Amino acid sequence: MIKTDILIIGAGPTGLFAVFEAGLLKLKCHLIDSLPMPGGQCAEIYPKKPIYDIPSHPEIMAGDLIKNLEDQIAPFQPGYTLGESAVSIEKTDDEQFIVTTDQGTKHQAPVVAIAGGLGTFEPRKPPLENLESYEKKGVNYIIKDPEYYRNKKVVIAGGGDSALDWTIFLENVASSVTLVHRRNEFRGALDSVDKVQDLKNEGRINLITPAEVTALEGKNKLEALTFTQEGTSTKLECDYFIPLFGLTPKLGPIANWGLEIEKNAIKVDNSLDYQTNIPGIYAIGDVNTYPGKLKLILCGFHEATLMCQSAFKRIFPDKRNVLKYTTVSGVSGFDGTQKQATKSTIKSIE
Repeated sequence: MIKTDILIIGAGPTGLFAVFEAGLLKLKCHLIDSLPMPGGQCAEIYPKKPIYDIPSHPEIMAGDLIKNLEDQIAPFQPGYTLGESAVSIEKTDDEQFIVTTDQGTKHQAPVVAIAGGLGTFEPRKPPLENLESYEKKGVNYIIKDPEYYRNKKVVIAGGGDSALDWTIFLENVASSVTLVHRRNEFRGALDSVDKVQDLKNEGRINLITPAEVTALEGKNKLEALTFTQEGTSTKLECDYFIPLFGLTPKLGPIANWGLEIEKNAIKVDNSLDYQTNIPGIYAIGDVNTYPGKLKLILCGFHEATLMCQSAFKRIFPDKRNVLKYTTVSGVSGFDGTQKQATKSTIKSIE
């Protein structure tokens, strides 16, 4: 039985940052994740994708963000159960939770924080004949390493942030980039829309709207596709077709834990601490929902911070926690085999 103060289900950015905030409160954390490494989607799906809305980083690769978060929490020595999925939970008479994975590993904690992001997911696929026969042979749904497309002819389909961001990024990598979208309007950030339009005006990318990809062709791999625009079909040679229509999320076994669910997300009380309808179980990051919810990493960081404050009160109801800034509080020491510890702790616990 693995015992800890806060059991975090999901080792993505929000789950990792929760370890830091808990560590400042001298609370130990253990993380469970179905992936074989920490980082969630940032590590598994788009480690080389640039992120632009992390404070103090005008641009940071998703994989680098994860590395920085791991370095930040290293002094607090979190535990990990990786490559296993949390499948069941039970509450004991002494207000502890027992979480068991699909491999039978049991974990015990007075607080559980679900930080599972979108949960398990699969890409939304366009309804194209013989699509599956070209998968991994020119059709990809996820961009892990942009260098894979160096000097290649790439066609991206979609109108959201991922389609826009990768169009902008791959313009400097691929020999040609074409973005196809079925509408003239895009769903992504306005700044990204402007950048894509500028690249089109400069002749650096092809932007085809409103249009849809209607056919794929090639003998042993993708060689060309056909898009239809205003009733006219046009053939376009390409090496890769990347439809970025988003992911279909599924909560998996967590959906059967008695939590209040709304549109495949866990409802929480955002007026205080992001607790679910079950006291002691919290949900933070993209996995939760509440009025005004924004699915942004920086919002997950905020939610993790308030969750840890509430968790401390639940675990130590008789202790007082005084907020102090990291620039004015103490120092933690570690032996020489570890990286230098964080220079301060944000809380003074009495």
